[in-house]
Amino acid sequence: MLTYEQITAKNIPLEKAMDLFDPAFREKHTLVFTNGCFDILHRGHIYYLSRARALGDLLVVGLNTDGSVSRLKGPGRPVNDQKARAEVLGGLAFVDYIILFSEETPLQLITALRPDILVKGGDYRKEDIVGYREVKALGGRVETIPLLEGYSTTSILDRSDG
Repeated sequence: MLTYEQITAKNIPLEKAMDLFDPAFREKHTLVFTNGCFDILHRGHIYYLSRARALGDLLVVGLNTDGSVSRLKGPGRPVNDQKARAEVLGGLAFVDYIILFSEETPLQLITALRPDILVKGGDYRKEDIVGYREVKALGGRVETIPLLEGYSTTSILDRSDG
């Protein structure tokens, strides 16, 4: 079982990630990266993140900051602030690290981290995933994971309003 301190320690700045994932580390470990808002964690997220982690040795989640979520999703979002969302993600055994990013896309994070495997949900075409070209150019893979029907934060919020 993780302590609260271990859970919160998974939330790291990019600079610390760059130190942790140095060339010696990268020679021995396959780094998987995904990103998202993860506003209200649900069954679809659990399925998706656990499947993403199974692709490699380490799962790093790029988490949109509150400002980024608001710009992407509109008024009233996020429901949970970035600290709460990072802590909930950190409580998952298959999430190794969380890095907050404030840009609209995680491209800067992806180009800095250089993941071996970039993962997004099955609602994306691989070629349309932000970072696809950059990861492929470095010899990495881009994968999609099928979504669970009926599980999205938006659909959950819509049902709660009705």
